[in-house]
Amino acid sequence: MPLPCFPNFSGLPDLPNPRRLLLDCCTLLDHQVGGGVCGCCGALRPRYKRLVDNIFPEDPEDGLVKANMEKLTFYALSAPEKLDRIGAYLSERLSRDVARHRYGYVCIAMEALDQLLMACHCQSINLFVESFLTMVRKLLEADKPNLQILGTNSFVKFANIEEDTASYHRSYDFFVSRFSEMCHSSYEDPDIRTKIRMAGIRGLQGVVRKTVNDELQANIWDPQHMDKIVPSLLFNLQQEEGIERSPSPETEKESPVELTERCFRELLGRAAYDNIKNAVKPVLMHLDNHSLWESKTFSVRCFKIIMYSIQSQHSHLVIQQLLGHLDANSKNSARVRAGIVEVISEAAVIEASGSIGPTVLEVFNTLLKQLRLSVDYELTGSYDSFANLGSKVIKVHEERQLQEAVIKTIGSFANTLPTYQRSEVMLFIIGKIPVPGMYPSLGSANTGVEGSRMIQIMLLKSLLQVTAGFQSTNILTALPTSFLDPLLSFTLMEDAEIRLLVLDILISIIDRHDNRHKFSPVRIISDISVLKLKVDKCSRQDNLFMKKHSQRLYRHIYLACKEESSVQQHFESLYTLLGLICVELANEEVVVDLIRLALALQDLALTEEALPVYNRCAIHALSAAYLNLISQLTTVPTFCQHVHEVIESRKKLVPFLLPEDVLVESSKIPEKLEKVEGEVLFVQAKIAEMLGGSGYNTERLATSYIPQITDEDRLSKRKSIGDTVSLQLEMESRNSPEKEQRSTAEQITFETLKQAIGDSVNVEELERERRRQVVERFQTAPFEEIAAHCGARASLLQSKLNQVFEITIRPPPSPSGSVGNGHGRTRSVPVYEMKFPDLCVY
Repeated sequence: MPLPCFPNFSGLPDLPNPRRLLLDCCTLLDHQVGGGVCGCCGALRPRYKRLVDNIFPEDPEDGLVKANMEKLTFYALSAPEKLDRIGAYLSERLSRDVARHRYGYVCIAMEALDQLLMACHCQSINLFVESFLTMVRKLLEADKPNLQILGTNSFVKFANIEEDTASYHRSYDFFVSRFSEMCHSSYEDPDIRTKIRMAGIRGLQGVVRKTVNDELQANIWDPQHMDKIVPSLLFNLQQEEGIERSPSPETEKESPVELTERCFRELLGRAAYDNIKNAVKPVLMHLDNHSLWESKTFSVRCFKIIMYSIQSQHSHLVIQQLLGHLDANSKNSARVRAGIVEVISEAAVIEASGSIGPTVLEVFNTLLKQLRLSVDYELTGSYDSFANLGSKVIKVHEERQLQEAVIKTIGSFANTLPTYQRSEVMLFIIGKIPVPGMYPSLGSANTGVEGSRMIQIMLLKSLLQVTAGFQSTNILTALPTSFLDPLLSFTLMEDAEIRLLVLDILISIIDRHDNRHKFSPVRIISDISVLKLKVDKCSRQDNLFMKKHSQRLYRHIYLACKEESSVQQHFESLYTLLGLICVELANEEVVVDLIRLALALQDLALTEEALPVYNRCAIHALSAAYLNLISQLTTVPTFCQHVHEVIESRKKLVPFLLPEDVLVESSKIPEKLEKVEGEVLFVQAKIAEMLGGSGYNTERLATSYIPQITDEDRLSKRKSIGDTVSLQLEMESRNSPEKEQRSTAEQITFETLKQAIGDSVNVEELERERRRQVVERFQTAPFEEIAAHCGARASLLQSKLNQVFEITIRPPPSPSGSVGNGHGRTRSVPVYEMKFPDLCVY
């Protein structure tokens, strides 16, 4: 049936729904290029559709019609309520163009959308954005790489726009998944594959920018998102690792690796305190899944990026996650654990000073635990308590490399700490070392004595790393009694390596002006000014330290020289230690004691014939070199002259008693050491007389130094817990007054131990009750009663003292050998007034 003219059709009641028929015709023709709709239909279409249609040219290669685009933009700004309809209509056209493969019009539509987004910032923008994101999603779902890249570029432009109003319902889950998938593209053409991957990286960067600071958006830091974003970035960061690109104009542009690193840094830089864990955990999992710990290069690079990108106050959170990951891989191969430790070490160097966080000791506890486990694995050969057939094969050299890496990491951590925290770490580590007589065994039941020895060595090496570069103005706080006592006990161990480590630790702590290297090698120097030693005046704290601990230091140095297993390094370290004490901590009294100690070492070399010839010659050389040093520091001419004469005599007669012939790699010593006497020895009487004229204590100088051997020295020789317990029982039985009443083979049973524990509890209760009564008496009793009680105690003390004085006062010996009788008693003479021969006086 022919269609009548449009002006008259409304008057024909027999036509079914004519308005719908008109709309169907318009819809059929509205998508003609160049606005080819018939004039009568175009006049009836909405204005926004006509404006949208006008921006499309007849030939898509001509591009967007700019004049018409300006009209559409002006209309959108003037009527913002139409913006959502414009977006919906553009979306509808774009969908049809994509389906019909008319990609030129697709590009024009996306360009128009981008311009509208940049121009419009009204409250109605949210509905328009929904249409925009629908179109971007349509492009990303297409198979054509160009459409995917086009959609990504539009999304990136949108991500850089700051919206005036927030959106409560917008979701970016699809974009995170799609962009992550593009980052892993495996397109055949390498150039197109690179473009797709770079588009995916930029898309992820846009998602992060759009959502990270908007609390109303879905949390991009959730594990479900981070588990996609971070591995995608790491995959591209790793993809071209080590690949060299030939120079070309294209290399001037940003490469995928550079873009990935910049995006990764931006992501981490926006991470808050609560988000660090979710951002770092995918990195750890990626390195685990792809076995990247062993190569170390990529893992170190990743965590350098992380440490430099996050906020400095959050650095300790990364370190804690790495330590936790190290614990979780305790039974993994040594190469994997060494890789994690290497990363921790590098991260610690980057970390700001003192920002390890509140759990400083926990960090060192974890590292020491790994060190102990590595020693157990090395000695047992298994990661389990008992070796199983299915257990992994442990390579000793890999465990050794791990141990060195852990020790290095401990030093790296210590260098980031302030002085007071480093002192706490030193105390913490020394408390972990099995100390002779105190903590005799620390290794597992399967490692035994050798395990304890290896742990001692490893922990002492760790302690040496902590003390390296340690400079404290107060030596009392640097070497407290709780640290010095267990440390000095190791100088008496039979193990030469342990003794050398302890000497190096003492040297590191005492050396506060970098003088230690100036004392090596040991040699006779005619003018010590060439050493350029840095000498400061001894402070009050230094004087208090030496007054409290000097005799113990001297005694351990003296006894260390008596060890038969000492080698060249031991004597060089002993000389350095003595030199540092003289330079850093010496006052007049200390100088006198050090001279006495050097002369005592000379006497030791003369009298201890059981020592090997090399040790005796080395002790002579050590004594000569040290007296040469200290004589020039005292600047007493006669003292320097005497030392110089003795050294010249040795050069002529016994050169093997000087360091130049002994303390070298190829020593020149005789097979047997003949008796040394005469002018090649330093004379204590002469030195005392020379220094006495310069105000030094002559009486103290004339007295020979003799160290007292204590129970600590005997305990230090023991290695096992059985030896220590047997020695303690032996000492108790030797000192007990009931020794004769005890049977020689006393049986210690369970009942005996139970009774001993019960008795000790009763004694403690009685002592507690007695103290309570004393406190109560002084709180409640009248003053006269308290005064009378104290006076009675004073009288009792005085009477006891009188008895002691009476016993010590004897009549002088009679030449005839008789003593005064009761009828003619001679006057009593106190001991301090009696005259004794010189040989009887000590």
